[in-house]
Amino acid sequence: MSNREMRSEPWGRSMNESMKTHGDFGWRDLMTDDVDRARQFYTDVIGWSTEVMDVGKGPYTVFKIGDRPVAGLMDKSPTAPEAPTAWTSYVTVDDVDACATRTAIAGGVVIVDPVDIPTVGRMAVIQDPTGGCIGIITYTDGSG
Repeated sequence: MSNREMRSEPWGRSMNESMKTHGDFGWRDLMTDDVDRARQFYTDVIGWSTEVMDVGKGPYTVFKIGDRPVAGLMDKSPTAPEAPTAWTSYVTVDDVDACATRTAIAGGVVIVDPVDIPTVGRMAVIQDPTGGCIGIITYTDGSG
C-alpha cells in the first residue's frame, strides 16, 4: 500500500505501554491547514512513513516509525479553522469525562468537550489556569 492510500480500519491494532498508563503521554496530533506540505516536511526531515485513512471526518494521516504509529496529522479547517497550526500532545487517562469535570473544578477550561473517536477511544482538550493546553484520551481496549 502506498503512503497516500486511504484505509478505514483502526490505525493502531496494539497499544503501547504509554497508551495504557494513566498520566503518560500516549499520542500526538498536528492540526494544520496544509496537510500535504506538513506530511512532506516530516517524511523528508524526520523520515517517518505515513498511512492515510478515513476516520469519518475526512482523511487522517498516521506517522510511523516502521510499523509503529507515533503521531497523527489532520486538517484543522473543517473543525477549527480559526485555531493556530499546532501539535497537541495527549495524556492517557482512565476516564476522560471525569478529568474534564475535574478540569473546571481545578480552575481550567475544557476547550474540546469529550468526544468519541471510533475504534480508538474518547478524547478531550483541556486548558490549565495558566493557559497551557493538552489533550486527554482514554483508549478503547485493543486500540490505540
